[in-house]
Amino acid sequence: MLKRCLAEEPGAWKDFVDRFIGLFTHVIHHTAHARSIRVTDNDIDDLLSEVFLVLLANDYRVLRNFRGQSSLATYLTVVSRRVIVKKMVERRMAEALGHVSTSSRIERVSDEQTRQQQALEDQEEIQNMIRQLPPADAQIVEQYHLQGKSYQQISSDLDIPENSIGPTLTRARNRMRENKSRTRTL
Repeated sequence: MLKRCLAEEPGAWKDFVDRFIGLFTHVIHHTAHARSIRVTDNDIDDLLSEVFLVLLANDYRVLRNFRGQSSLATYLTVVSRRVIVKKMVERRMAEALGHVSTSSRIERVSDEQTRQQQALEDQEEIQNMIRQLPPADAQIVEQYHLQGKSYQQISSDLDIPENSIGPTLTRARNRMRENKSRTRTL
């Protein structure tokens, strides 16, 4: 199917969309839930459009970069999650600056204090957990999770192989979870 899309065969893109739109929708819901963001049908449509725009950009560059080192679904999940997270962060920043309004002004005002308090607590907790990591791992976690940088950007910034970033993040997350569970039991 991927080869058909890249060759721009008739009907290939429609087949691709039909096959993966459910996956992308699931990623949107999962990401929104993980970040405590409510998404409307319009938000979902907008985010799906953003994902498809990224896939189509530069003559299918993202799809052409698929090397088969994982399943296509896994690759597309990672790509779509990055696009969705980036757009959600941009949306939250725009809302915070007053450039975009949420669907309900009352909801935003009532939740704003809770969000600010939670954000401060989360940031403090994340910073404490990052301090417990080896310095090299801490840099990667901070750049990926707090600064929203891509693997490629991190690789360039820190002069490390791009394919080492995913395993490092996984190990760091596991260490942080272990440290967090130890702290709770004390």
